Amino acid sequence: MTVEVLKTTPLNALHRELGAKMVPFAGYDMPVQYPMGVMKEHLQVRNAAGLFDVSHMGQIRLRGENIAQALEALMPQDVLGLPLGRQRYGLLTNEQGGIRDDLMFANCGDSFMLVVNAACKDQDYAWLRQNLPESISMEMLANQGLLALQGPAARQVMARLAPEAANMVFMDTLSCQVAGIDCWLSCSGYTGEDGFEISVPAGDAEKLARSLLAEDEVEFIGLGARDSLRLEAGLCLYGHDMDENISPVSANLLWAISKVRRPGEARAGNYPGAAVIAKQLAEGAAEKRVLLDVEGRAPVREGVEVVNAEGSVLGRVSSGGFGPSIGRPLVMAYVATKALSQGEALYASVRGKLLPLTLRQSPFVEQRYYRG
Repeated sequence: MTVEVLKTTPLNALHRELGAKMVPFAGYDMPVQYPMGVMKEHLQVRNAAGLFDVSHMGQIRLRGENIAQALEALMPQDVLGLPLGRQRYGLLTNEQGGIRDDLMFANCGDSFMLVVNAACKDQDYAWLRQNLPESISMEMLANQGLLALQGPAARQVMARLAPEAANMVFMDTLSCQVAGIDCWLSCSGYTGEDGFEISVPAGDAEKLARSLLAEDEVEFIGLGARDSLRLEAGLCLYGHDMDENISPVSANLLWAISKVRRPGEARAGNYPGAAVIAKQLAEGAAEKRVLLDVEGRAPVREGVEVVNAEGSVLGRVSSGGFGPSIGRPLVMAYVATKALSQGEALYASVRGKLLPLTLRQSPFVEQRYYRG
């Protein structure tokens, strides 16, 4: 029997010092929670500020001529129109119209910075290297840590430690010093709250984390609360709510397909799977990702079937859990588009019981990104 050797982030020793419960995640030894517990950690982020170690994510820097044109040939986003110092959400697609990975990409002037999912980063790197021109150099920034400071107090904390960051708006990026340490910031995150992601040299990551944790509003937050926070905000998790067999149309990510890249527009149709996605944009996909309220307090977990009153299967839960901010269960699921358009009554089939589900048109909690 082989034992998995887990990688560690630059903050591993600090997590252990502070009493974190560590678990394997995407090949890394990661903190799932701290002594205060998942529920309190979740509410800490909603009410003040939380610090996340996301150093397991892949940070890739691209340099060379015509990077925007080359990237635009690989995903359905407007890369050419991305201004200097701005970041955008992107999708890498395959020839079948499925999602290879979701990522953030930023225009840094002399380079582009990509942040990709931990479980996909090696295959993303290999695929990008294969599909980008040789004239574009690629570097996986293995010696950079990545921290995320999230919550309504995140901005005032950053204003103390990095005054230049105080006026950043959602999706701005900036190179500056944070607590005297050279960092690269993006005004973004994965909780639905205002906040920042901070790329920092690995050797300085613990010093920066301790500086942030020294602020009264900040506590360390683990993967458990990270998952419930993103689910309340209606945000997808790769490998659960989207994968290589799910298209952006089915994933209900139409907002992420830039208008200038859609059929009939000047820059449409030259990325992998564009024809499949164009057909679904015109005709719809067979199923769609939706958010659902659950009647009662019984948890509805990933993999539970969504059925009609007769018990016929209409879909499946892709993410499910309890929302500490709202005090009730919440569900993200894929459901047959036909059933949704006909307004069919939906139920979660849990241990032989049918729990009524109600379709939502908005996230479970309001997204509070700072847009100025």
